[in-house]
Amino acid sequence: MYSYSDFDDSFVRARVAQFTQQVERRLDGSLTEEEFRPLRLMNGLYLQLHAYMLRVAIPYGTISPHQMRQLAYIADTYDKGYGHFTTRQNIQFNWPKLPDVPAILSALADVEMHAIQTSGNCVRNVTADHFAGAAADEIEDPRPYAELLRQWSTDHPEFQFLPRKFKIAITGSPNDRAVTRAHDIGLRMVKNAAGESGFEVMVGGGLGRTPMIAHTVRDFLPVADLLPYVEAVLSVYNTLGRRDNKYKARIKITVHETGKEEISRMIEERFAELRPLFGGHDQELLEDIRAAFAPPAFRNAPVDAYDAFYKADPVFRSWADTNLAAHRNDQYAIVTISVKAHGQTPGDASSDQMRLMADLAERYGHGDLRISHEQNVILPHVHKSDLPAVHAALAQVGLATANVGLISDIIACPGMDYCALATARSIPIATQIAERFKALDLEHEVGPLKIKISGCINACGHHHVGHIGILGLDRAGVENYQITLGGDGSETAAIGDKTGPGFAYDEIVPAVERIVRAYLTVRAAPQESFLETFRRLGMDPFKAALYDTESAQDAA
Repeated sequence: MYSYSDFDDSFVRARVAQFTQQVERRLDGSLTEEEFRPLRLMNGLYLQLHAYMLRVAIPYGTISPHQMRQLAYIADTYDKGYGHFTTRQNIQFNWPKLPDVPAILSALADVEMHAIQTSGNCVRNVTADHFAGAAADEIEDPRPYAELLRQWSTDHPEFQFLPRKFKIAITGSPNDRAVTRAHDIGLRMVKNAAGESGFEVMVGGGLGRTPMIAHTVRDFLPVADLLPYVEAVLSVYNTLGRRDNKYKARIKITVHETGKEEISRMIEERFAELRPLFGGHDQELLEDIRAAFAPPAFRNAPVDAYDAFYKADPVFRSWADTNLAAHRNDQYAIVTISVKAHGQTPGDASSDQMRLMADLAERYGHGDLRISHEQNVILPHVHKSDLPAVHAALAQVGLATANVGLISDIIACPGMDYCALATARSIPIATQIAERFKALDLEHEVGPLKIKISGCINACGHHHVGHIGILGLDRAGVENYQITLGGDGSETAAIGDKTGPGFAYDEIVPAVERIVRAYLTVRAAPQESFLETFRRLGMDPFKAALYDTESAQDAA
């Protein structure tokens, strides 16, 4: 993984020193909260319902064991013994005290981490496929390009005060695990007719109150043109983007109001101006960055023991069937550690769990960990012969739940338990759904099904692209949950369709159960997924099950 240069280290240390002075001025009353607000947001510090919240950047989801242990130390020393992994591949600490924040930032700087640009109207943390550098279907590891974008965008003088926040996602695989089409800029690696690697460039995606799927503005962009082209997109947006209405300030609205053809023309025109200015210096930097992402020295060893264990142990076999993915090296597997034990808060990891994951990465995983946008943790390189030992260790700390991609592997924002913007609770709904389907023993029979829950219209839980999406709203002071079906965050991305009237807090879990039972009734075969069934049959059978409870019970 990338290691800080002297410039990186001095830059981050200077920001810590600067913010330390700003915190001191806030504490002695020299700064009001209104004056302090833009300063703290530039350093990832939010004021939530009950306390401050610090959002720490984990660029493109890649983290070392040493860094993970430091996060555990921060959780124990300055928080309540846990952290929350987010859909931006970051980690949030929900209970820091303001006087302690400079010490936290200094501790982060000690392990080459920071909270810069995790908030504000700037280019946020660049996210990537959490299987990058390991996936069997990968064209090329996208992380060097993500790191190039991180260095270019950090404290970029032109893009620190954009009309609104700006998010970039990148994947190196045809199977999109980075939800690229729901980002302001989505980058998907492709090959042209000559076999050269490049990018499909998508612009204008986003969720929130006006969800939109991004438009492809370039079918193939040579890798050498990445930075000038992305800068051209941001430059056009910075000029055209609205600043009179924050609800219409995202680039998706700019693209919608300007039109795809016209904005594509403007981007190409600006790109032609910018391209000569780079002079190849970005490519020299990219070559240096690539060296930091060289593949590990994979071990060559028999996998017979894994095969035997898989056949002999049904608990291990269940975990392997759901939580492992194909690796580019046949002797290895990609392990997704579910931070979604039934009844637990999605994405929360205790300090002990963080330390255990760090230990496993060092002992069995070539020192590599990833945070996924689905709020889980990845060991991208584990030899198959080590998998039984990894599973046994995870089971000791409640991290061996065999549910990745299943109904209890739920994405959920913090909702009204923490967030000042939320209008409904998300976490209790997620835990209740997980517990209900565990009790029903239906999870594995249902198969792949992505539920995503947001506690407000800002859609931090990505509910628009959930196979079943749940949006919590406030209706005259009462929580009401709206359901969407058929959303998809993959390469076949789609925004979910609303089913109809929402459901009260105590009605939403039974409503989800009715949807799932309807699916089990109408699917063509056990191999047909929920999304495939919905696309084949449409809304009608699910809507009937939702709103005609008597008929739904008869069908069950």
